[in-house]
Amino acid sequence: MPLHFPLGLFNPAQTARYFTMTVTVPLSMTPEQGGTFPPAAPNDDPLTLPPPRAVFGDPLSTALRNRRSLRSFDTARDLSLQQLSELLWCACGVNRTETGGRTVPSWRDAREVEVFVATRAGVWRYDPVPNWLSLHLRTDVRPLTSTPDLVAGAPLELIYVGHRDHLTNLPREDQYRIASTDTGFIAANIYLYCASEGLATVLRTSFDHSPLTRALRLDRGEFVTFVQSVGYPAA
Repeated sequence: MPLHFPLGLFNPAQTARYFTMTVTVPLSMTPEQGGTFPPAAPNDDPLTLPPPRAVFGDPLSTALRNRRSLRSFDTARDLSLQQLSELLWCACGVNRTETGGRTVPSWRDAREVEVFVATRAGVWRYDPVPNWLSLHLRTDVRPLTSTPDLVAGAPLELIYVGHRDHLTNLPREDQYRIASTDTGFIAANIYLYCASEGLATVLRTSFDHSPLTRALRLDRGEFVTFVQSVGYPAA
């Protein structure tokens, strides 16, 4: 029987170490178990995500064949916490605990792109090291991430935010170019996870940066690169 490596793990030499990692979630747990996101009543405490399953998703070749951009979503169906955890782990989670290495590359390991998770209940910031979400805003900013004719009701918007203080001594245009390139690596992993889990996603630049930046209350050294919609596809 052929061995299929999980998405995000590209070095077969690390396979043994990966499969001997300790997890607190039973390997038989399905993505639907463990609750959905967002919570009905978000609070200021960090939301600890379940660890990603040791094995999940389709073989890489199958995910690549199924990869596509979809713009219509099931507005009544949320992702599970397990799916959200794996989605964010694919985005920029830690896959080498001894070094803190991530599932995606970044320019000189700058790790300058942060993932904001926007839902109807508010906006969270993803911290890969403890694998949790911190509540940033209790405001639904999703209407500012697109135009109604482009994306219909995605329950989840991943907002990619670059940090200039991770890219010091570079011209502003180079900072934006590098952060945008590194965002592309993140988005590609999200596409593959969604393709393997039967989810819909689309990466977008069609939004007004200024209102979204103000709504997110970003600092002067922070800027939005792209937005990626995620959810179950519309029937």
